[in-house]
Amino acid sequence: MPNRLDALDWPHLEQDLDAVGCAVVPRLLTRSECSSLAAAYADDDRFRSTVVMARHGFGRGEYRYFAYPLPPLIAELRETLYPSLASIANRWNRLMAIDVQFPADHAAFIGRCHRAGQTRPTPLLLRYGAGDYNCLHQDVYGEHVFPLQVACLLSTPGEDFDGGEFVLAEQRPRMQSRAEVVPLGLGDAVIFPVRHRPVQGTRGTYRVTLRHGVSRIRSGHRFTMGIIFHDAT
Repeated sequence: MPNRLDALDWPHLEQDLDAVGCAVVPRLLTRSECSSLAAAYADDDRFRSTVVMARHGFGRGEYRYFAYPLPPLIAELRETLYPSLASIANRWNRLMAIDVQFPADHAAFIGRCHRAGQTRPTPLLLRYGAGDYNCLHQDVYGEHVFPLQVACLLSTPGEDFDGGEFVLAEQRPRMQSRAEVVPLGLGDAVIFPVRHRPVQGTRGTYRVTLRHGVSRIRSGHRFTMGIIFHDAT
């Protein structure tokens, strides 16, 4: 895992985030790691809560939030991806005139969350079956929000499931929404904004609002791992 993370092309990922609002990391996880994480969904002791999406109008399917301590793989990803993402987040906030900056170390940011009462871990596993989907939404959870998050596909499109595309919807001021469908393969990860990103216009930089979701699964089962870098109240 350290060698894979060290080899990430952060200038290219940052360019994609600036240009289209998301960036794909091919094969962030191995097939074995994907299988192990997907199998963990059945282990109740690993999780602090389970959400049945239809009960809350969130869509159809289920997701489960991990409890602390996080599985070592997820803890490593959260801590190792954070510094480069924090550099991007700080630049974005300056461009959007948002007076919040993030420390370079994830533990320092989590300390900020915990002092504000955001103490519950937010990394999660999501499980979808045929006919399930995830409505467009934002993962905010409290006052302190880290602006970027990561989702990794743990199933193989065309083999384990059909449909179930990852979707971003971007609302620009006084314009209709723009949709971005992000193709992912087994082990691929997508980095995307939690709720805002800066866009360069003819009169300077302006702020756009984003939501993300998953289109309807037509057949099979789809598992996803999500890494959110702030904790929840």
